[in-house]
Amino acid sequence: MIPLRSALSFLFGAACGAIPFGYLAGRIQGLDIRHHGSGNIGFTNVQRILGWTWAVPVLLLDLGKGLAPTACALPLGLSPPLVALGAVLGHVFCPWLRFRGGKGVATTLGVTAILCPWAMLCALGLYLLMLVWTGFVSLGSLSFALALPLATALIYRQDASLPWLTLGLAVVILVRHWANLRRLRRRAEPRLSLWLKLFRPGPDA
Repeated sequence: MIPLRSALSFLFGAACGAIPFGYLAGRIQGLDIRHHGSGNIGFTNVQRILGWTWAVPVLLLDLGKGLAPTACALPLGLSPPLVALGAVLGHVFCPWLRFRGGKGVATTLGVTAILCPWAMLCALGLYLLMLVWTGFVSLGSLSFALALPLATALIYRQDASLPWLTLGLAVVILVRHWANLRRLRRRAEPRLSLWLKLFRPGPDA
């Protein structure tokens, strides 16, 4: 039964994570978000193309599709870590979009809010600090990915599986941000529009 439970756990998480809310928001607006901006279906690209009215719900839904199935795992007799892994991978490698999904940050926030909330809050704090300091969502995301497994290993030492899970999720996030890293090195990465309005008001905002 254990292999079956493991497979069902992963598939349940993947089915929830694979719901492409950013793509659906674009379709409601009559466009394919993958052909605009960075081509990503996540919060940042949705905000640039569709604005905050659509970006905030997409962010919350992407977070929720990690949080909800992970929270429901134990009552359903499933494995929370495997559900969590499935949710993030389902989002990143969305089967409905030829395995080209989001970058996994919001969904990782959702699953870690259930599995390791204190580590998630530490990593989220660093994310927000980097975002406010630099205005780069990608730099905040990379900081979050680097901090999450370290914070998990320090805070949740009694559960050996959690640091490995968060390390795997961090690797996925880092790989998905490879293009952002190259743009940051070339100083071609765009900043968050709200940051520009708050800290650089004027024609550039």
